[in-house]
Amino acid sequence: MASTLTKFIHSLDPRTLPRVLQIQSGIYFQGSVYEMFGNECCLPTGELIKIIGFKVNKVIASICESTEDSQCSSRIELPLNFPGLCKIVVDKTPYLSIEEIIRKVSIGPTRLGHPCFYCNEDIKLSNLTIKQGEQIMFNSVEEVNGTLTVNCGVVRDSQSHSFTLPLSQEGEFYECEDDHIYTLKEIVEWKIPKCRNRIVKFTNMLYTWDSSYPLPENFDGCLILAPIYEVQGVMKFRKDIVHILSDLDIEVKDVTDCYDINCFLQPLSMEDVFERTSKEFPMVAEVIEGPLGGQQPYNLLCPGKEIIIHKKYQATRILASEIRSDSHKRHFLIPASYKGKFKRRPRVFTTAYDLEIARNDKEQLHVVATKAFDSPHKELFSVSVGDQFLVQQCQTGEVLYQGRKKVIDVLACEQILTKSYKAVLLPMYLEGGFVELIHDKRQYQLSELCKEFRLPFNVKVSVRDLSIEEDVLAAVPGLQLEEEITDSYLLISHADNPVDSWEIPVYRLNMSVQLLSKPVEETVSIPTRTIVEEINEEQYYTVRRFENQALLPPPRPPKKPATLGPNPLLTVPKQNVSGEPKALKDSCRRSRQPQGEVDCGEMAGDTYHTDNSPVESFR
Repeated sequence: MASTLTKFIHSLDPRTLPRVLQIQSGIYFQGSVYEMFGNECCLPTGELIKIIGFKVNKVIASICESTEDSQCSSRIELPLNFPGLCKIVVDKTPYLSIEEIIRKVSIGPTRLGHPCFYCNEDIKLSNLTIKQGEQIMFNSVEEVNGTLTVNCGVVRDSQSHSFTLPLSQEGEFYECEDDHIYTLKEIVEWKIPKCRNRIVKFTNMLYTWDSSYPLPENFDGCLILAPIYEVQGVMKFRKDIVHILSDLDIEVKDVTDCYDINCFLQPLSMEDVFERTSKEFPMVAEVIEGPLGGQQPYNLLCPGKEIIIHKKYQATRILASEIRSDSHKRHFLIPASYKGKFKRRPRVFTTAYDLEIARNDKEQLHVVATKAFDSPHKELFSVSVGDQFLVQQCQTGEVLYQGRKKVIDVLACEQILTKSYKAVLLPMYLEGGFVELIHDKRQYQLSELCKEFRLPFNVKVSVRDLSIEEDVLAAVPGLQLEEEITDSYLLISHADNPVDSWEIPVYRLNMSVQLLSKPVEETVSIPTRTIVEEINEEQYYTVRRFENQALLPPPRPPKKPATLGPNPLLTVPKQNVSGEPKALKDSCRRSRQPQGEVDCGEMAGDTYHTDNSPVESFR
């Protein structure tokens, strides 16, 4: 039965792709125009299209006059990055079975994909009874012995109980109230059911209104959202992927059961290729849709080009971000094979706890205070702007409070005076500001930095990588090496030059290929060429989120303790006040300027602002 493309896509389950559609009622534009703004706009009646994917392109929002009958007035177009936060208005129309919920509601591995419903009657299971009105969280859909089931959970007395529900389970299931706040992109990707309206209410507009914005000034009403999808498809006699907007005025019919899907082009994404077994490599492929970007090898992967995909593997990268005070930081993934050299840059620390984390046994950490701190206890040191310290070690001290002893952590340091050194104790909860003073003039390879210092670490490129045509890192005034990550890569080369191989990322390269039935000869390749990859903000947080899933969270910094009384007794191990540190003290003495000036080594030209104090320029 024919339906509009809009209705078909809105009801399409992504798990059933690919699907073959036949155009029942086509659409043409005058002239020879075949596409507009990268999207197909002329589709003749009878044309066959294999749908391989779809994603939200934009949102049409209607201002809702009443949430009871969903009456609406004007329609406006909102981009997915619209700067506002909104809450969901609960849908009062029931779902009549678990199968209907699965067909219409997005369920996934993250919190956004865990919808909650309640049933208007008890559900009796073999080992559990779900009570009427009890909130049920839908966690995932799994196939067990050829039957789809839903993994669910309920919380009772702060304890979670897991169970499964069959798709055949019937009843009246209602959406639970949702107090979470979402971005517009999260709403359209996860919270709009198939073939249903979604009403939302904006709770926070993250912009200053002017006449160019689509919503009225001080708007606090509700909106009915309708997503417009971009559909990716393949035509029978074309070797490229076509893009169609779901609101195109055409009628289609699902004829998947009548046609052999294999007679169409079989485009594969990089993720699809990576899922192939290792025994299937190497393989020859033709680029169907090339990636965007002018950086090699991306600019060489144009449609129609034949490539050899040699193997798949995991490789390490150093995640680095540009050091700058505003939020417009650039982010990079640096391969271990990077041949440039780095010089150290000063690190900035906000607490004494950060100093303890950063110190190491190979050299003594030398810092200058950029913010004053008044100690509430005479036994602990009060810091002034410009004070210089050599960080020693963390230790404990006993405090006598109300007749009982308490132990607190303190950071032992040596304050650098004009002609001597003074042992002082800083509380670990000290909230101040410190900048590292660099005396190390050495130039490091990336591997040396990662081996000798703990990340995060600040550097700048002192010698660019001469093996690459344009070193993007050389133009960055300062970099923070944040962490080492592991990512998925494919090793590729051009079919006409198989020994010149490149690494390409699997999950950040929007590229499609078709596998070719051609033999591949084993070749001895030259060293693999890698690139410094610049990634955008969204990719940056995705990389960090995936990498940190297996890591334990960092320890919380110690909090400032409650008032310990007017005259606590602090017992501290004896320290050497007059004795000088080893080699670093000699270095500090040689570089120390007259009182009032601070030598910052590699900090020449940097200016640091301090709270309630004049600007200190370290030269």
